[in-house]
Amino acid sequence: MPECLAAMPLLTLLHADVPGLPRFGPSVIWTQWGLDPWLFVGIVWIAGAYVYGVRVIHRRGDRWPVGRTLSFVLGGMGLLYFATSSGLAAYDDTLLSVHMVQHMLLMMPVPLFLALGAPVTLALRTFRPRPRRWLLWLLHSPLARVLTFAPLTLAVYVLSPWVLYFTGWYDASLRSDLVHELMHVHLVLAGAVFFWPLVGVDPVPGRLAHPFRLLLVFLTLPFHAFLGVTIMSQSTLIGGDWYPHLHRTMGWLPDPLADQHLAGGILWGSGDLIGLMFFVVLFVQWVRSAKREAEREDRRLDRVERLAGAGR
Repeated sequence: MPECLAAMPLLTLLHADVPGLPRFGPSVIWTQWGLDPWLFVGIVWIAGAYVYGVRVIHRRGDRWPVGRTLSFVLGGMGLLYFATSSGLAAYDDTLLSVHMVQHMLLMMPVPLFLALGAPVTLALRTFRPRPRRWLLWLLHSPLARVLTFAPLTLAVYVLSPWVLYFTGWYDASLRSDLVHELMHVHLVLAGAVFFWPLVGVDPVPGRLAHPFRLLLVFLTLPFHAFLGVTIMSQSTLIGGDWYPHLHRTMGWLPDPLADQHLAGGILWGSGDLIGLMFFVVLFVQWVRSAKREAEREDRRLDRVERLAGAGR
């Protein structure tokens, strides 16, 4: 752990007395829930549509893996709701370190779990003929090929945090609820367009061979580390005078610069940790793909041998 991070008074950084909010700590993450009606309805509707599609498949007598349902509904939509409605959301404009935890959840694990849920495949198996044709047309459209073009999605994924924290975008998100919510949407979408072709099982354009998928994930690790270190070493506050104003008027908040250093450490450490999780997922998928390919080749050779034997 870097010396500047290890020297920080973590208890001071992780607890703050704010009028209207209790002292921040692990417990308030589970007690300070908020309800955004639009967000709640959207999450329930999407998760419900997915579950309904699974029921349609089961009624036909077909099989849909339970793991995909759990990944999409609990891992993806559930984690999205947790990140935007729990105590993390209550403090995300009060402590930059809390916002950074939320940022990492929205940009990495949420897109991963949504992709592993294979919603496009589920839609193709349950839609009526006309909507299915529309969806297939969209998957083969130039727009879909552009949005899944690996160099472009890597650039969007890597550059988005830099643009967020080193332009006026983050400052605007602190002062506007609309910009704040659009930032959340952007983080999820930036993660989705990058990770969906890499770890997802849906038939989307932009699929690469497994070695290149591992390489792309590997390329993101230095950028997370570099951005985290840059934020930790900044003497200029992210968000302008927002956090100093809270510190002056709202009581026992941590020093804004110290909290910013902690936020950079969270970005650095969690980016590497979650990146390793993606490596594991990709490696397991690679092994399974190689095993299926070997089984197909064995069956092909068996057929060739049987045909050759029948021709004698």
